[in-house]
Amino acid sequence: MAHEQPPPASEIVQLPGPSWAPPALAIGLAVALVGAFAGWVYAAIGGIAAVVALWVWFKRTGYDVARLPAEQDLDTAVLPPLSTRRADGRNRR
Repeated sequence: MAHEQPPPASEIVQLPGPSWAPPALAIGLAVALVGAFAGWVYAAIGGIAAVVALWVWFKRTGYDVARLPAEQDLDTAVLPPLSTRRADGRNRR
């Protein structure tokens, strides 16, 4: 069995960095929901925290998307789309 090297990567995969915004949004929404029954002060605090967390999340996502390369060079064949019809004209199931 020969030890072959894997082919070089053909695409760049960009992952977003860690963020505190999703858990902060969840906590803010939970506090706002509890505040709907416990009092308007808690609902306002939770709502403000949720809006701020959502705004930060969107801003950070926009920054991450802006860092992506405009285009990637394809060095592999692009697969053709699969037709939903068979060669005999009937639909696939």
